[in-house]
Amino acid sequence: MSNASQKIIVEDYNPEWANHFEELKRRIWGAVSDVALSIEHVGSTSVVGLPAKPIIDIDIVISSHQQLAPVIERLRKLGYEHRGSLGIEGRDAFRAPEGAIKHNLYVCLQGCTALKNHLLLRDRLRQDAKARSQYGEPKKSLALKFADSIDDYVEGKTSFILSLLPDDGFQTEELDVIRAVNKAPARK
Repeated sequence: MSNASQKIIVEDYNPEWANHFEELKRRIWGAVSDVALSIEHVGSTSVVGLPAKPIIDIDIVISSHQQLAPVIERLRKLGYEHRGSLGIEGRDAFRAPEGAIKHNLYVCLQGCTALKNHLLLRDRLRQDAKARSQYGEPKKSLALKFADSIDDYVEGKTSFILSLLPDDGFQTEELDVIRAVNKAPARK
């Protein structure tokens, strides 16, 4: 996981991000492929042409909670620290080993709101140049405005994200969950 005390920097798209994901995927998938359904490159680094924080976001998808314990153990052997759900239902977070390519790693239960959000937003931005452009520029502005607050940066992006998701089949309750978890702690 990224260090909360680090400055938020949003860079123009870098094609190396896809290579970084593939390198991480080889290592991680080799350890969990027999108990997980898939491994997904999500977040802005997964969208060609989209500015992003240079941190790869990865979701490991599992079919049931029974797969979580073996995945946690295998990731621990790779040097990952399990951090729990961090308040997001159906998603567990992991701190990456020291010296690894900067990345955020999550294990998500198939069908959970967090995974659905990641996959549908990624796919929408990959397919929709207008949405990609409308999302990219404000990210840079938000990074400058909230350079020292990841919580405020994330909350600032939320209204745009939520404007796209109803078109992708999200229910009002799911949108409310996303809105709540993306709210800066001081405003929760």
